Amino acid sequence: MAHAPQIKIPATYMRGGTSKGVFFRLKDLPEAAQTPGAARDALLLRVIGSPDPYGKQIDGMGGATSSTSKTVIVAKSSRPDHDVDYLFGQVSIDRPFVDWSGNCGNLSAAVGPFAISGGLIDPERVPDNGVAVVRIWQANIGKTIIAHVPMSNGSVQETGDFELDGGTFPAAEVQLEFMDPAAEEEGAGGSMFPTGNLVDDLDVPGVGTLKATMINAGIPTIFVNADAIGYTGTELQDAINSDDAALKKFETIRAHGALRMGLIKSLDEIATRQHTPKVAFVSGPAAYVASSGKSVGAGDVDLLVRAMSMGKLHHAMMGTAAVAIGTAAAIPGTLVNLAAGGGEREAVRFGHPSGTLRVGALASLEDGEWVVKKAVMSRSARVLMEGWVRVPG
Repeated sequence: MAHAPQIKIPATYMRGGTSKGVFFRLKDLPEAAQTPGAARDALLLRVIGSPDPYGKQIDGMGGATSSTSKTVIVAKSSRPDHDVDYLFGQVSIDRPFVDWSGNCGNLSAAVGPFAISGGLIDPERVPDNGVAVVRIWQANIGKTIIAHVPMSNGSVQETGDFELDGGTFPAAEVQLEFMDPAAEEEGAGGSMFPTGNLVDDLDVPGVGTLKATMINAGIPTIFVNADAIGYTGTELQDAINSDDAALKKFETIRAHGALRMGLIKSLDEIATRQHTPKVAFVSGPAAYVASSGKSVGAGDVDLLVRAMSMGKLHHAMMGTAAVAIGTAAAIPGTLVNLAAGGGEREAVRFGHPSGTLRVGALASLEDGEWVVKKAVMSRSARVLMEGWVRVPG
């Protein structure tokens, strides 16, 4: 019996921020996978090694965590004033499902470097030395990201002394500007606060009535107070991820928040929407020891935030959730803003399980509606491996 050989697809394995993913140029994908649909999803699932009932993704490129089960497709942009289109696919680990409903803020940092190295940027826009400004269209959510990519001797600079808690080694800094970050989600009317309120009473069966800030910025996110759900805000991954009852509680909060935000029409739809919305819990500053062993003092941060991603507590902070944190912190009266001490602010430094992160946002009140023109944060990116990924035909 003849066996079909594996197919080879040009690909690059990259770290962006505290995430890793497999990057493709759209034109390098097999023809059937160059358009959205079942063929594309099947290909990416097989590349990553999903669905895996063992939860390990041994037969693929995934790392069996929400931070490492990721794929990116980049193409030259046909949109004016943009260089590339960037599409992000969050691959489920245990189910045959790719979630296209949101962006990955961490991997956003790797899109510019990948595009430059992959010949997708007009050479006239890329200096031999200095900073290349890459204008990215984030196709999942229809937003613009501006990446400032350092260049050295005609190549993307990847090494440097920028340190990012949650990333093991220092690297070159890539500054990201998330323009007009309020996400335009179907059913949410394009509003930053889809319920019309900065804080709502969210009824969650089996949990209670929780104060919640539900915001579409960076990624749809439901913020609740840590003490309202029995936490301090200093928790590390094991405290949550080893507790099945806690994980079910967070998923219930997520489902009811998504329904209230208009992101789903019925609770059972949440199973097909693993990537969004996110759930995070906030508290005021407190001292704790990060997962690396680093001590974080109460005076080192403005507030503490812990966030759930793909059903588990994230080891650091999703980049898109950091945008939501920075945006909410800039708007007086949100739970995030109140946890940080209230009042007007243009930036916050928050504590997460791996350490701290600073994110900035400038908010203004226009015609009775809060508007944020951009949120800014720094990440780093590095090529881990490049060549071809092989997939059974």
